[in-house]
Amino acid sequence: MDPRETANSRQFVTFSEKRPLEDAGQRLKRVRERLGLRYREVEQASLSIAQRRQNDEFAIALSRLADIENKGTVPTIYRLYSLCAIYRLDFVEVLQWYGVDVSDLPSEASRIELESTHVLNFATSGHGSIAVPLALDPGLDLRRTTHLSRLIQRWGTLPLMLLNGIDPRSHRYGFIGTEDWSMYPLLSPGSLVMIDETKRKIAAQSWNTEFERPIFFFEHRDGYACSWCTLQPGQVILQPHPASMAASQIFAYPNEIDIIGQVTGVAMRLDQGRKRRVRSAGP
Repeated sequence: MDPRETANSRQFVTFSEKRPLEDAGQRLKRVRERLGLRYREVEQASLSIAQRRQNDEFAIALSRLADIENKGTVPTIYRLYSLCAIYRLDFVEVLQWYGVDVSDLPSEASRIELESTHVLNFATSGHGSIAVPLALDPGLDLRRTTHLSRLIQRWGTLPLMLLNGIDPRSHRYGFIGTEDWSMYPLLSPGSLVMIDETKRKIAAQSWNTEFERPIFFFEHRDGYACSWCTLQPGQVILQPHPASMAASQIFAYPNEIDIIGQVTGVAMRLDQGRKRRVRSAGP
């Protein structure tokens, strides 16, 4: 291969990679100019932020600001914070200018399989949007089992901040590890569960079926667990589903384990063939 061709290819890729960053810098420049701020004024404002924060990383020197605007230099999170404060910009929106969309974090995480059960610590900030059906087939009969996707005539997007009927403050979300079979078949490995943090009391009560028995999400010294439980003086017994063949676990309570909340919702795949293949691959 011609060395000149290789060099040109590298130059083209580098130019393409830099374009979004340069565009973001130019957008910041346009905001500054609309506000009528000079470099020196931005520098002084950032110095005051750095002084209040007692951290020099928030300061933006004149040369650095010029590089951010004109050379595609990516600001640190501290300098980006200062610019957003000075320019009255939303931090999350400016991150999108640099190609970082925080609303994609949960979907990115869902593509990375973790064997252990864990809590999803993504905050529901109201940023981003979701796809929702805008028009349904008028012949839809909700009394019958239906392939709903085929009856949705038009999709649109809805900003998350408009979902006022959902209260994320009292709920968290957990992921059942891909090798956690303790509550199978009620909760399959890889399931996403909704946890109500307001329901943390383990009550001694009767239930008619296993579906009525409350399932709790726990944090203990080795990680997380999701199972039925029984509370005894000074200890809690985690009880898996009998069909899972998993063993019960006993923890000193509350010294060794914490109750995060009760599982009140679940989303899981019903791919039984895959589950059998995964289980048979074990020792």
